[in-house]
Amino acid sequence: MNLNQTTTIPSGKGIQRKWFVVDASGQTLGRLASHAASVLAGKLNPLYTPYIDMGDHVIVVNAEKIHVTGMKAENKLYRRYTGFLGGLREESFTKLLARRPEKIVEEAIKGMLPKGKLGRQMATKLKVYKGADHPHHAQQPVALEVRG
Repeated sequence: MNLNQTTTIPSGKGIQRKWFVVDASGQTLGRLASHAASVLAGKLNPLYTPYIDMGDHVIVVNAEKIHVTGMKAENKLYRRYTGFLGGLREESFTKLLARRPEKIVEEAIKGMLPKGKLGRQMATKLKVYKGADHPHHAQQPVALEVRG
């Protein structure tokens, strides 16, 4: 019987962050976003601590080939406010997908991260690209499989 059991509490210093690449082709938006958010938050790390950013970097490619279920493609609206009176702007999912598909994936993933300073820090490790190419080949990202 070992009586010298200790609990390891990570400090957040010296974290070895990995790089993962996710192909969004044919993926469901919500499933991809929840999986990417858990990687960004560090929940796959055995030393996960809720108040420390332990997450890895995530690169999402082929954002224009994302898929949504049900009637979301016709009914979903993205709202933003310009800051001026009457400045509420609405854009449908299909129009935003044609204009800026990275924004759809980015908003879905960021919405699943914690709110506040820690969540914003986690979101800086997210990179979303429209096509199959990305400029992060030097980091040697590993393909991340999203099931569902």
